[in-house]
Amino acid sequence: MTKRDRSSRSGSTDRPKRSVRGAERPQPILHPFESEPSFKHKAYTALKNAIVAMDIYRNRDDIRLDERKLAQDFGISRTPVREAMAQLESEGFVRSVPRRGIYVVRKTKREVIEMITAWAALEGMAARLITEKALDDDIKSLRRMFSTFIDGRIRAHLDEYSEVNIEFHQSIIRMSQNHVLIDMAENLFTHMRMIRRKTIVEKDRADRSIRDHIHIIEALEARDTARAEQLVRDHALGLAEHVEKYADYLD
Repeated sequence: MTKRDRSSRSGSTDRPKRSVRGAERPQPILHPFESEPSFKHKAYTALKNAIVAMDIYRNRDDIRLDERKLAQDFGISRTPVREAMAQLESEGFVRSVPRRGIYVVRKTKREVIEMITAWAALEGMAARLITEKALDDDIKSLRRMFSTFIDGRIRAHLDEYSEVNIEFHQSIIRMSQNHVLIDMAENLFTHMRMIRRKTIVEKDRADRSIRDHIHIIEALEARDTARAEQLVRDHALGLAEHVEKYADYLD
C-alpha cells in the first residue's frame, strides 16, 4: 500500500489542523449602534453650544441648569439630559453640587492661565508643523481673514473681529495636520474661546492682536519655522500675562 493510499484510507489531508487554542482567544464584545445621533449626543451638543455662547465671564452670577426644564425644552426624557450633563462635567463645563443642582463652570484666574500656557505649547508646535507641511494657499487664507480689519476699522467691528480671531487660532491648529495635536486642542480651545471673547475687548488687545497675527502670517509665509513658533507662543503667553494683570473678575 502506498503512502497516498494510507493517507486516503485514514481520511487525513495535507491541510494544517486548526488550533483549538487559537479559537478560544478572547474577542471584543461588539454591540449594534444606531446610525442616527442619539438623544444623549444631541442634548450634549446643544448644551455645550449654549454654554459656549453664553459669554459666561461678563458677570459672576451663578448659572444653574435645571435638568427637568431642559428635558422639557428638548422634548425628551431626563435620562439623555442627565447623561449629557455627566459628559459635560467630565470635560469641565459644568459641576454637580450635592443637594443644590448643576452649575456652569467658570474657570478661576489660575486655571485660565494654566489653560493658556498649555495652549501656547500646542499652538507653537502647530505653527512649526505649518511651515513644514502646509500649502501656500492655506497660509494665504489666514491673511484673507484680516483684510476687512486693516487701517483702523477694527474698533467698529469688535464682535466680528472676535470671531475671526477665534477662527484664526483654530485654523492654526487644523493646518498642523497632526490629528493627535488637533484632538488634544479641541476641548481646551472651547474653554479658551469663552475667555478670548471677554479679553479681546479689554485695553488695547484688539489692536495688538491683529498686529501679532500679521507678523505670525508673515513668518509662516516665509517658512521661518523658529520665528513662527516663537511668535505664536509669545502671542498666547501675552494673553496669559493680560489675564494675570487685569482679570481679577475671574476670582
